[in-house]
Amino acid sequence: MMDVIRQWFQRHFSDPQVVILATLLLTGFLAVIFAGQYLAPVMASIVIAYLLEGVIKPMQHWGIPRLLAVLFTFTIFFVVLLAILFGLFPVLTRQATQFLGEVPEMLTEGQRLILTLPERYPALFSETQMEEFVGQIRSEAARFSEDMLRQTISSVVGVITFTVYIILMPLLVFFFLKDKEAILAWARSYMPRERGLATRVWQEVDAQLGNFIRGKFWEILIVWVVSYATFLFMGLNFAMLLGFLVGISVLIPYIGAAVMTFPVAMVAYFQFGWSAELAWILVAYGIIQMLDGNVLVPILFSEVINLHPIAIIVAVLFFGGIWGFWGVFFAIPLAILIQAILRAWPRKGDEEATASEGA
Repeated sequence: MMDVIRQWFQRHFSDPQVVILATLLLTGFLAVIFAGQYLAPVMASIVIAYLLEGVIKPMQHWGIPRLLAVLFTFTIFFVVLLAILFGLFPVLTRQATQFLGEVPEMLTEGQRLILTLPERYPALFSETQMEEFVGQIRSEAARFSEDMLRQTISSVVGVITFTVYIILMPLLVFFFLKDKEAILAWARSYMPRERGLATRVWQEVDAQLGNFIRGKFWEILIVWVVSYATFLFMGLNFAMLLGFLVGISVLIPYIGAAVMTFPVAMVAYFQFGWSAELAWILVAYGIIQMLDGNVLVPILFSEVINLHPIAIIVAVLFFGGIWGFWGVFFAIPLAILIQAILRAWPRKGDEEATASEGA
């Protein structure tokens, strides 16, 4: 057994290029694991810088100096950020507060509805099963109330942290854009010279990750606006909040759309009951998700490496289990990184082909 392991290790790690790539990857993962919570503003700023780079590069191709392009793009970004903070954020906060205030009434009505199921469908549901289910709902509701109380108590710290992030992140974004080449040159100066494999992986990830982030931004924005307009037109309560959540849910392919079905259906049911309005809202939500998956995603992500749905779901479950929300958020970029590594990793067949060509 040890001989097999030693032969495998020698076959895959005898190349110095592979050792350098593995060392860089290990260093990066250790930094995220042990310092990820402290570097969250930096990582978020890098994501935003990637997004804005898609605006700056075309401007440079048009002959506009990079500094001028950076200043113009950053000014637009800062104006949009202020509009979100002082225009959109208060609306979302108000609707979220109203929604949470109505949750106890919704739970009470839901319990009453569940307890009537044994009378309507005695062959499918028993009173004991429904009472146990209602008991679980009550315990979860009590736990949810306790969590909300703790969040309220710690909200002062959260506000202070949020304020610091709002100040730091725009500065980080600006300097990441303005001094991009200097930062990359500084990072390269500390890396080994013989890093061809790592450079190849980085170039592929850089291109694909930039396309992915920009594509996701436009997907979130389009799905959000369309969902909000649809819910508002159909008279659904909390239209802005639900539209925002539906837009954000596209960050988690397949799973996000399924999860968001419940709050949309719950709000529609408690507003309209068993009616045609409820059915039309669910149909509209289904059409939005269908158009997103079959029309919008192929258009926006035509240049991004295709990942199989199984790979996406496994990445979401795996990285989400390790790093929670941030693991879910970065699941697809990490999957793109892993795929780039697998594509660039030397294989036995490649080595034999190279040797035969040399001969």
